[in-house]
Amino acid sequence: MAEDNADVRQAVKVYKALGEPTRLRIALLLTEERNLCCSDIAGKLESVAGSTLSHHLKQLTDCGLLNLRKDGTYIYYSVDREMAEKYAPYLLA
Repeated sequence: MAEDNADVRQAVKVYKALGEPTRLRIALLLTEERNLCCSDIAGKLESVAGSTLSHHLKQLTDCGLLNLRKDGTYIYYSVDREMAEKYAPYLLA
């Protein structure tokens, strides 16, 4: 029962993060192109300010939907495929 509650809480976190249109666009972009840094994502979304984009990436990372990899001063983001398959399989369709 406790595991079911943990799954429900995790699902709520993921759905809440994806409930914001810009975050959904970011997640969809990262399913198509892996390992993008913040400036690459900003270039593809165009209408999102850098500070706002950082906030959205943090929300997606905190809910477990994105993985990050640091390389020097750059941070590269990609979708956690296992998490997406479990809670948001439509991202991978």
